[in-house]
Amino acid sequence: MPEPVVVLTVDQRGSRTGPDLIPAMLAGLADLPVRLAFERTVGDELQGVLDDGAALADALQRLLRADAWNIGVGIGPVEEPLPDHTRAGRGAAYLHARSAVTAAKNSPWHTRVCGDDPAARALETTIWLWAAVLARRSTRGWEVADLAAEGLSYAEVGERLGISQSAVSQRAQAAGIVESRRAHELVTTLTTHLLGKDLP
Repeated sequence: MPEPVVVLTVDQRGSRTGPDLIPAMLAGLADLPVRLAFERTVGDELQGVLDDGAALADALQRLLRADAWNIGVGIGPVEEPLPDHTRAGRGAAYLHARSAVTAAKNSPWHTRVCGDDPAARALETTIWLWAAVLARRSTRGWEVADLAAEGLSYAEVGERLGISQSAVSQRAQAAGIVESRRAHELVTTLTTHLLGKDLP
């Protein structure tokens, strides 16, 4: 029995009336470790295959931040050996991802997770709660979050932005940086479990 993977199928919202966001998002996801690289599958859709929980969490954060996508996460086996291109793959994970992205159009935070394991529901719930935290984050909050993600201390962030450490802490709290980090960890853990892997 092939080991499960994650197929991430993502559809641009409002693509008929807005600019094509696929090229920029493909570039934004290009550094993630994947089984099959993200690529455009049809006009306003992209897809990739992952087998790493942290990579899925990173991809979700970037997609949720953009607030422009219907996000479908499918978890299950795929036919092996994998093809050269994501769009040529077949298997349960692809079917789950298609169901998920279709359902995402009318779901909280435009995100759904589908899989045979009941724990997929827990992953979906965690992503929704995380999305709610990220949705309240302002531009200034993202400034602090991005610098903190680079490994800077709050004092160093304050120096970079020309504000006090206290102001940085206030922005971090309002941005839900601690809560977001925990959500990222939980998405990673739940996905790792669903993939049948041991945590590092």
